[in-house]
Amino acid sequence: MQTWTSSADVVVVGYGGAGVVAALAARESEADVVALDRYLGGGATALSGGIVYAGGGTWVQRAAGVDDDIDGMMAYLRAEVGDVVSESTLRRFCEGSPAMIDWLSGHGVPFEASLCPFKTSYPTDDYYLYFSGSENAGAFRDLTPPRQRGHRAHGRGVSGKKLFGPLADSAARRGVRVQTGTRITGLVEEDGRVVGVEGTTLAAAPEAVRRRFAVLARVSAKPGVYHQGLRNTVQAMLDRIERRHGKPVRIEARSGVIVTTGGFIANGEMVARHAPRYPWSEGLPLGTAADDGSGIAMAEKVGAATGRMDSLSTWRFIAPPSAYYGGIVVDVSGRRMVDESRYGATLGAAIAAAPQHRAWLLLDADTVAEGREQIGGQSVWFQRMQAERLARVGSVTAGTIGEAAAKAGIDSAALRDTVDAHNRAIEGGRPDPLGKPDGIRRPIRTGPFTLLDISFKSRVSYPMPMLTLGGLRVDEESGAVLTGSGAAIPGLFAAGRAAVGVCSNSYVSGLSLADCVFSGRRAGAHAVLSVAAEGAS
Repeated sequence: MQTWTSSADVVVVGYGGAGVVAALAARESEADVVALDRYLGGGATALSGGIVYAGGGTWVQRAAGVDDDIDGMMAYLRAEVGDVVSESTLRRFCEGSPAMIDWLSGHGVPFEASLCPFKTSYPTDDYYLYFSGSENAGAFRDLTPPRQRGHRAHGRGVSGKKLFGPLADSAARRGVRVQTGTRITGLVEEDGRVVGVEGTTLAAAPEAVRRRFAVLARVSAKPGVYHQGLRNTVQAMLDRIERRHGKPVRIEARSGVIVTTGGFIANGEMVARHAPRYPWSEGLPLGTAADDGSGIAMAEKVGAATGRMDSLSTWRFIAPPSAYYGGIVVDVSGRRMVDESRYGATLGAAIAAAPQHRAWLLLDADTVAEGREQIGGQSVWFQRMQAERLARVGSVTAGTIGEAAAKAGIDSAALRDTVDAHNRAIEGGRPDPLGKPDGIRRPIRTGPFTLLDISFKSRVSYPMPMLTLGGLRVDEESGAVLTGSGAAIPGLFAAGRAAVGVCSNSYVSGLSLADCVFSGRRAGAHAVLSVAAEGAS
């Protein structure tokens, strides 16, 4: 007989985007829900840009005059994400997309139908609907008409808090019990079924201790993203508080446990083991300290299988300013690497695979001048900082292409050949060999010429944001966690970046948050039904 400190129908472990959605979905079935978070809740979702990838005719698209349909969305995503999920699951994702935005709006998430008129990695505070992926890049616009599907939660700056906050408020109003400062370290099994969780909690710690823990957790979350040394120091302090003041807790889950603990980008050892080709020490781990793979690991201990664990998304955005899309990206051999108009994760993947992880963006004087004129009106503060840093750190300028190449350590003759071929193709009216749309292409002619170093570098000088995309294998109908043989583990579900999902093969802005909503609602609904379903079978 198990001894419990408390119980609920559904226990959600991890209270970020997928966690709050799963909790709300379970409450829609009138389940008693407790949600647990090691820190303060919000996870990587609250730190994110607040982009939700949605299409097929959402109310936001219709209000903005964007004529989208399910088949167009489906065609783009199938080409973008490959076979990571089945055809039927991807169709459910697309067909449910308009209703997903309705659901989020119904829980208070604010959206706005202001259409961004320029191509960018993230819109300014004037615009909240934009091309958040590669929809209007050459390889995709020829496949299906490009449509804006990046729905940004309405709020200044990076607006992830405008997504998580309203959902958390709605969950509180609907009776979800949230317990922060609670570190879950294991799943409890009984007769082959997951029946609860165990760990430690600060719930009974003195108020002064809990306040200090909260302050340190906030420092670890956002400032810690940009300064890993600071995060490590703060984490050591948080660990000491947990060891000294944490009390054992065992919580029964009468119906199901849902793991929504995020990915494992904060765990360098785990990244090195599963994705060794990525230079983790040179990237910027994009997430919180809780993205340490602990939820994935505890599920593995009860027989769970994982998938796509070698799949990371590395981001290198070259715009704003949008004029920079007219440049060409080359590696150390002077070879052009990618259609520069593609989403930044495509460029990041190409750099990760390039010799020495090195790459440069070549611009001529006219493009640099146009970019200077655009940057103020096309960027928010962090993008202006990025553009300034890019111009100052490792960039070289010279009167000729050969001289610029020599300064940067690039094969000069090969780079001149690359530029000549690029210019001749434009002059001759021939398609770009890498698929860049004609409206973005421009010849590189006017000196001086600038090479901006967009390589993997140190986290201080010019960091490369990166996150993990793989996780626990789940049943695509229910979100139940699977064993290696494909059998569902009774009582265990997963969602968000702790699980394999729609974006686990290829990432574009908003697709992870959209998958958190899609998979979180799926897991929340089926976790409530799991006991009855097993009894019926």
